Amino acid sequence: MITTMTAVAALRELGTALKDLGYAFTTVTPATHARVNRRPENALARDLRDVLGWSRPFDPDLLPAAITALLDVAGMLDRDGDHWRSRVRFSTYDDELFVHSAFPTSAADSVFFGPDTYRMADAAAAHVEGRNRPVRRAVDIGCGTGAGAITVAKRAPGAEVLAVDINEAALRFTDVNLALAGTPGVRPCHSDLLSGVDGDFDLIVSNPPFMIDPAGRAYRDGGGPEGHGLSLAILDAAAERLAPGGSLVLFSGTGIVDGHDPLLTAAGKRLADTDLRWTYREADPDVYGEELDGAAYAHAERIAVVVLTATRA
Repeated sequence: MITTMTAVAALRELGTALKDLGYAFTTVTPATHARVNRRPENALARDLRDVLGWSRPFDPDLLPAAITALLDVAGMLDRDGDHWRSRVRFSTYDDELFVHSAFPTSAADSVFFGPDTYRMADAAAAHVEGRNRPVRRAVDIGCGTGAGAITVAKRAPGAEVLAVDINEAALRFTDVNLALAGTPGVRPCHSDLLSGVDGDFDLIVSNPPFMIDPAGRAYRDGGGPEGHGLSLAILDAAAERLAPGGSLVLFSGTGIVDGHDPLLTAAGKRLADTDLRWTYREADPDVYGEELDGAAYAHAERIAVVVLTATRA
């Protein structure tokens, strides 16, 4: 991952060059990504999107020399036999460009961006645009690429927005993405949930890891037997740190067991003794179906992604 300020600067310059070239890429689920890349005609990259979107190996002379040089300066080129691979991807959302980890995201400190990012950011944007009160101070917990923080900042000009994560690689990627988006009101901070930052917030947004991951990867494993540990901890943090009129927008996921949603039950118990009014809805009733073949979800009939919104009176 990014380890020096020179690397950060190179990725900023690379992102700017990609924007000038009109680069755009929509990141799909890991399962779809793997299926598309398995097609024989996709064994090698043919263009920029194949390299920096689909994470395919490429011939050294495929890319413009300036693009390859910036990847090299950033330390983001790996040898793959006679070919090279990029260690980063660039994806587009909301007319912005986001750098994140290359596929497959197998490293413990991988920085994920995908369909859940789009859904979470959409939910955050809709909430900000529908609020009656202005957002003066907001935080994106487990910010990853900073997509949530950037989305909020664009719709709440003048607000102080914190982008917090325990993953240093995520904070460096966020720093790059903030520069590309031109959102100076966002500040990356190292923090375990909200333990490393002070004060109350008008808005808390979060898309924490929510899967049951036997490998225990930090970007994916939600904690606890059902993968809900982090989501419930965020509810606790919101109950303590939301300002009057403040809201939490939590995007999470849950394995449905015999028609029962264990996250909904656990969230209801966790919020019962608070002064937060809350709503809960399924944003997509059936995602990550390939996980049902594994032991971790052998008890579930489907996996749903959900949005919980809680507001202090």
